[in-house]
Amino acid sequence: MSVEIVTFGCRLNLVESEEMRRAAQAAGRSDLIIVNTCAVTSESVRQSRQAIRRLKREKPDSEIVVTGCAAETEREAFAAMPEVSTLVPNVSKTKPETWGATARLMAHSNAPAFEAHTRAFVEIQNGCDHRCTFCIIPYGRGVSRSKSPDDVVAQIRGHVDSGFKEAVLTGVDLTSWGEDLESAPKLGSLVRRILRDVPDLARLRLSSIDCIEADTDLMHALADEPRLMPHLHLSLQSGDDLILKRMKRRHLRADAIAFCQDAKRLRPDLVIGADLITGFPTESDAMFANTCALVQDCGLTHLHVFPFSPRPGTPAALMPQVLREVAKQRAEHLRILGDTARHAHLERQIGGTFQVLTERGGIGRTPDFTPVRIGDVPHGLMLDVKITSHNGRELVAGS
Repeated sequence: MSVEIVTFGCRLNLVESEEMRRAAQAAGRSDLIIVNTCAVTSESVRQSRQAIRRLKREKPDSEIVVTGCAAETEREAFAAMPEVSTLVPNVSKTKPETWGATARLMAHSNAPAFEAHTRAFVEIQNGCDHRCTFCIIPYGRGVSRSKSPDDVVAQIRGHVDSGFKEAVLTGVDLTSWGEDLESAPKLGSLVRRILRDVPDLARLRLSSIDCIEADTDLMHALADEPRLMPHLHLSLQSGDDLILKRMKRRHLRADAIAFCQDAKRLRPDLVIGADLITGFPTESDAMFANTCALVQDCGLTHLHVFPFSPRPGTPAALMPQVLREVAKQRAEHLRILGDTARHAHLERQIGGTFQVLTERGGIGRTPDFTPVRIGDVPHGLMLDVKITSHNGRELVAGS
């Protein structure tokens, strides 16, 4: 391909990568590699730098352009890499003119073509107004900015017209959507409008949300909108109140538990996942135990576990640190708890029949986003399948 995109990090980066690909191709760019970096952990930055060096070795004649959050927060380090031709700021990377394209060239498509994916990712919000003490992302993304409801609906219509059956709403701080718009609408109102104005959309999902900012209309939509999928991923980070305060989170342990109980009361088939950090500065064994207990107390099924990684420039990097090895050991213990919770969830699904959206690679996803091994089936189909077993990671459909 004349334009190659290498993406690290979140679903929002995935959306932006597709926009960059489309703009660069519309401009006729060739022998171009765009690396869209992530700064959420030091490991993600290391992986980005490693990939840049590898790409230059494999394709020495290609131009390598680097963008994304790590290119913002560690600009000098990436600029000093001899393999990097150009750095593009986050605020400019999806603008057609950055890549030499024009609005006229881009106008032929209202939605990026997610060539390798079954579901379409739709950016509704970018940036963040909060300053969690561990997080570097606001320094790379800037303040919160919301897409208008009209733009969001138009994008999703474009995806549906292109054949997509599922859309995922993405953003840095999804539940802050609308705060900067006239009359400050809430996320629930946007969900309602999408489902009303795009009746042919079969499935709508949310990416990670902040439980303390979930509005009443969103919760009601979860209860009475069957096309809003029964799966939530929460940015919880810890189950200990003192650690949450030192993280400068806006919820406490009791808030997370109450939210999960209320959400499952409204939508009994709801499956909840969460991001959790181990080894945050000053975390004791007792504090970590509170996080472990949160798995059961909140009824969590899917865990994304991260050992704390100090990011230079953040307040948490200056706090008394927990030994890296301790953070890793705690992460491994928490992942085992997550595996146990996932195994119990998979067991409960055996014998059930679910509507599955097929993906490449012989799998599909149930409404609650559980993967199902279905064999050699074309992607993008909606199939009713009966679950006969599981392999510890995925459900297995019967023949």
